[in-house]
Amino acid sequence: MPTYDLIIRGGTIVDGTGAARFTGDVAIKDGLIIAVGSVQGDARDEIDATGKIVTPGFVDVHTHYDGQATWDQEMAPSSWHGVTTAVMGNCGVGFAPAAPDRHNWLIGLMEGVEDIPGTALAEGMKWDWETFPEYLDALERLPRSIDVGTHVPHGAVRAYVLGDREQPGAIPTAEDIAKMADIVEDGVRAGALGFSTSRTVLHRSIDGEVVPGTTATKEELIEIGRAMGRVGHGVFEMASDMRREWDEFGWMGALSRETGLPCTYAALQSIAKEMPLDEQIACMRAENDNGANIVAQIALRGNGIIMAWEGTVHPFRLRPSWQAIAELPWEQQRAKLLDPAFKAQLLAEQNDFSEVNQDIIGLIMVVCCGWGMQFEMDPDFNYEPQADESIAARAAAAGVSGDEYAYDLLCRDQGKGFIYLPILNYADGNLDFLEALQHSDDTVNSLSDGGAHCGTICDAASPTFMLQHWVRDRKRGGKISLENAIKRQCRDTARLYGLDDRGLIAPGYLADLNVIDLDKVKLGKPWLAFDLPAGGKRLLQKAEGYVCTIKTGVVTFKNSEWTGATPGGLIRGPQRADMLEAAE
Repeated sequence: MPTYDLIIRGGTIVDGTGAARFTGDVAIKDGLIIAVGSVQGDARDEIDATGKIVTPGFVDVHTHYDGQATWDQEMAPSSWHGVTTAVMGNCGVGFAPAAPDRHNWLIGLMEGVEDIPGTALAEGMKWDWETFPEYLDALERLPRSIDVGTHVPHGAVRAYVLGDREQPGAIPTAEDIAKMADIVEDGVRAGALGFSTSRTVLHRSIDGEVVPGTTATKEELIEIGRAMGRVGHGVFEMASDMRREWDEFGWMGALSRETGLPCTYAALQSIAKEMPLDEQIACMRAENDNGANIVAQIALRGNGIIMAWEGTVHPFRLRPSWQAIAELPWEQQRAKLLDPAFKAQLLAEQNDFSEVNQDIIGLIMVVCCGWGMQFEMDPDFNYEPQADESIAARAAAAGVSGDEYAYDLLCRDQGKGFIYLPILNYADGNLDFLEALQHSDDTVNSLSDGGAHCGTICDAASPTFMLQHWVRDRKRGGKISLENAIKRQCRDTARLYGLDDRGLIAPGYLADLNVIDLDKVKLGKPWLAFDLPAGGKRLLQKAEGYVCTIKTGVVTFKNSEWTGATPGGLIRGPQRADMLEAAE
């Protein structure tokens, strides 16, 4: 009888600790890593990893698969990029608890905030739950290619407690807050990994209203955080505009010190935020120096919009001629867009900003005419483009207006061209500010938004971008080492959420692994698919270079194709690695 289930032979092991890579074998049995180094014995299956790197499976702690995880077993696109664990329920949006008469409201909230087609959510979800523990039970019934864990989302909790009183600016009573805290406590006891909220005006429901929690007082937030403290574990996650009068770091620091639990927030460079990123980091570190545990989640590329005629956003959506065809089927739209007379008519028009919310007018202006900040997505597009690659620069070189150049660009490939607009993390026109942050213990690589922003963003490819751009190809500034990159995408993210059974290649840890040909790692060209329930659209991006991905000892992806295996499940609460003696 074979000694092991699987042995990965002769790979270059990057174990997730940050230590130097080494050549060796990895032996797996019963879903756990049993031996690392020079492994004797045989196995039912072997993988020759000579010349390849072997890493832990990637742990992505900022995704939005809350609906998709109830019907989809493949869990693309994150699973295509080496992710074996995804934490969802971020930014205060999710689908539990859910009163029966609030289903459509919750769908509208998710559709508005995360650009997930409401029709897909309505058709895909069975709603065989009401409470948060019941939602976890529903998640547990469906096996997947990856593990999933989730937060208790503030928006759903507020809606459940306040009902029709949940309106922008609503002030809950002390009794309401106590009920919310009880729901969070019950959810965390049942297995939630934490609680999430959103406090940014960019997050709005499909009706344009700011999300629940945006105007919540620090007293409400702290009382909810204390509920996790009573359980003894959980992460408080937040997206925020970081307005100074809110004193976000003050109350996060106080909450963290009182409960002993980590708080984490989306740390993004933005010209729209009142508090610059360097000031945010300084405030966070001042609180941490005083005993708090606050962690900044950083993105590794410009967070922005991929614009296309069929996407959710493009520069011409506010032109009357587009509005006249906006509801037509795509084939009819395309025929119009490729008609020179229609083009001339549309380009002669002005944008109609009359219905635009003034809180986001600056953003809309950049979308509609910010040609100096928009970039043509070539087949080998570099996500750190220079100013001379902008639409403004290329239009000037071609002797045409930015409007016309952008229009023609979107019409390429029979109307399937793409424009990249990095709204966040690109104020300097480069990513240099991220270099130091990728060597800080108080930051983690995150904010992929996997499963969300289906018609505008495809940052679920972030782990692959990290390898391709930051580790191997970056030319405009410094790179990061492979060892550091893997540590940050595996061990650091896992530890933040108490998932101490994964993120390392060592005996007793989960056999969640990637075998990667680093020389061949490459992001594919994004495309719009219409494969969600009810024909819902989503931007997808595949990758080359993944020889295989392994989840608890089972090969789930081979040469970037799903094997159909579904060894993944639901994570309930913190996890601990088994000792080697237990593994044997």
